[in-house]
Amino acid sequence: MLRDKNTIKISEMKNFFTSTEKASSQIFSILRSLKFSYKFHNKVESNKTTYKSNDILLLLLIFPLLDIKNAFVYEKSPLHKMFSCGKDVFYRLKNDTMINWKLLLYSFSLKLIKIAQKKAEQTGEHHRCLIVDDTDFPKTGRNIELIGRIWSHVTQRSILGFKGLFLGYFDGKSFYGLDFSLHGEKGKNEKKPYGLTKKQLNERYSKKRAPSTAGYQREQEYFLMKTQSLIAMIRLAISKGIRFEYLLVDSWFTSDALIRFITTRKIGCHLLGMVKMGKSRYVHNAKALTTKEIINDLKKKKKVKKSKLLNVWSASAIVDYKGIKVKLFFCKTTHRGNWNALLSTNLDLNFEEAYKIYATRWTIEVFFKESKQYFGLGKSQSLSFDAQIADTTISIMQYNTLSLAKRFLDYESLGKLFKEAKAETIMLTIAEQIWEYLLEILAIIAEIFEIELELILEKLVDENVAVMNLINWRKLDNAA
Repeated sequence: MLRDKNTIKISEMKNFFTSTEKASSQIFSILRSLKFSYKFHNKVESNKTTYKSNDILLLLLIFPLLDIKNAFVYEKSPLHKMFSCGKDVFYRLKNDTMINWKLLLYSFSLKLIKIAQKKAEQTGEHHRCLIVDDTDFPKTGRNIELIGRIWSHVTQRSILGFKGLFLGYFDGKSFYGLDFSLHGEKGKNEKKPYGLTKKQLNERYSKKRAPSTAGYQREQEYFLMKTQSLIAMIRLAISKGIRFEYLLVDSWFTSDALIRFITTRKIGCHLLGMVKMGKSRYVHNAKALTTKEIINDLKKKKKVKKSKLLNVWSASAIVDYKGIKVKLFFCKTTHRGNWNALLSTNLDLNFEEAYKIYATRWTIEVFFKESKQYFGLGKSQSLSFDAQIADTTISIMQYNTLSLAKRFLDYESLGKLFKEAKAETIMLTIAEQIWEYLLEILAIIAEIFEIELELILEKLVDENVAVMNLINWRKLDNAA
């Protein structure tokens, strides 16, 4: 419960929803079923009241459904009537350097994946995949801790912000965010590291963290090369019991270090990644050739074929890349189009299967789009890097919850599910405000006609589910 002296629990919000609000009910059902194995090291104190960190986290998770954008707005929301903690309670939780948000996210996500596995749906031809990609986190606050300028491949210009590196898991039907790290780009200009002047660097918020804290470890991630951070993420995922057949990456991440790492794992996984049609050389027919030279050789030998199933031209070759046997796939969508290349460590894979598996990588792009649109991913303007990590983690947890709910309710898109759940909760809270006026009117009517108010309410509530929901909400409100 939120307050030790009271009996009201967030789990009791289930009484506010019935089967008529199927989206909201399913989401709250999932959240209620989770029992965090991660133990917070403390409770959050606010004035003379003590709050459990788990309950504060659960409140943060349902913010988007109630159109609560941040902790400041929360104090003006209907939810604040029931759980009247101040905004500082949320800020203290997010800024706590002791909280290991990485392990918390794993604890949360693994439980969701386990719930999905219990359903034992047939996933058809889909493979379990780890998927990696990065995305821009544009910022407007120049005083944010560790903020700097990064190169945006989307806008093709330098912007203020962070680079977010993400690792996700696709189980054959649903995508779940597993891990992430936030990075800066120091650049080659020694006079303006991270694209900032000395004055701008000094004006950034700074915070000292003990080396033993989780916050310190996340701060150190910021300075790592993204390829280093990626390998550490995959290593952790495997140690947490995540099993996958393929790691899907774009050309930026495909490297000999990653290939060597994946091929030395004992769980039987493979790498499937795009490679650049550039200067890297592969040994093909005892010659060190570039990808362009290899495809030209395959064309001369008439080994290019058109796939009737996919309607693309393709060719493949087994080559040696820095001592490791890999398979290169070449494809283009039009006869005069440019060739693209895929690399796989699975030498038995055929082109059509490789093409279908790699198409799964699109799920992480959908994750970025929907998480930014509905859950504010990357939009935190908190000064503390700890809070940036916390807000990113919470956005992923919100996405993962709705991803599972979408799976159970068979919605066409996560966006449609989110909009319906949000509409349900907002309509109920608006109705609760109308209920206040209705009670006043009924009280006046009861007094005029000398009728007991309870008798009018019984007639009104009888077989009326919507009004019954409001009664349940009022009970929670009164308990608060």
